[in-house]
Amino acid sequence: MEQRVLGRTGRAVSVVGLGTWQLGADWGEVGEEQALAVLSAAAEAGVTFFDTADVYGDGRSEQIIGRFLRDHPDVFVATKMGRRAPLDPDEYTLDNFRAWTDRSRANLGVDTLDLVQLHCPPTPVYSRDAVYDALDALVAEKRIAAYGVSVETCDEALTAIARPGTASVQIILNPFRLKPLERVLPAAAEAGVGIIARVPLASGLLSGRYTKETVFAANDHRTFNRHGEAFDQGETFSGVDYATGVEAAAEFSSLAPAGATPAQTALRWIIQQPGVTSVIPGARSPEQARANAAAAGLEPLPQPTLEAVRELYDRRIRAQVHDRW
Repeated sequence: MEQRVLGRTGRAVSVVGLGTWQLGADWGEVGEEQALAVLSAAAEAGVTFFDTADVYGDGRSEQIIGRFLRDHPDVFVATKMGRRAPLDPDEYTLDNFRAWTDRSRANLGVDTLDLVQLHCPPTPVYSRDAVYDALDALVAEKRIAAYGVSVETCDEALTAIARPGTASVQIILNPFRLKPLERVLPAAAEAGVGIIARVPLASGLLSGRYTKETVFAANDHRTFNRHGEAFDQGETFSGVDYATGVEAAAEFSSLAPAGATPAQTALRWIIQQPGVTSVIPGARSPEQARANAAAAGLEPLPQPTLEAVRELYDRRIRAQVHDRW
């Protein structure tokens, strides 16, 4: 699989990574052996980059990855911190950063974390000098090798990109969320900051498998967070109204080239956006992990398909999401 350097980390990662929120919580039940099978399938398919967070299953996702790392120490693991405490800018202190990263180091079984990302903190955090000073201190102490941010909005991304120590930005990017193409990806490329594209399938909408009658489990965020009841609405279906999303996804499915699924088409679209380092779809089964990884081997989408994606977004999606994030 193609490898790209992840911004200022200086390390290469696979263009298709693995997001592991599903292996922790909020997507229905996934057993530990099933989760390990997903990690194994991804690695066997060429994935060298796993993304997790300390709150996914209250550390369960990190712990499962840590078990996997014992036999696969070369996988690059990015984790996130900051949402175990109240979302108060004053919580983002060096003492808390040390405690949070020490917990993640223990969960993952490593001395130094490859990459730690601030996990969608309150907007003022991105502008505080003391926050970046504390992150620099973690690097100096070898608790972490590099740091980045996971953001909700493009403005937050641009604020973080301007900081010289920011190695990467994780942001929602998919055919239903095009705003990052305007300023964020060009700014990151100019600054040498990596881009990690999350929610690449709009919480599964872009797989084309769902209908308006689909029912998700009660403990699945696609049930309990459709209107932002638990966390930012943009994390669920990319902020698109579900009924609208299903209809737009059906149109998107018609753009898939022969031999590719709609999900693979969405991933291929992301991979070929200038400035993207890696896209991190989740997977609940080994089959899904292998299918996602296979998107890296597809031929680039032709210009007419790219134009059709833009037209679909402008016509069906833009009014709902473009000015919100």
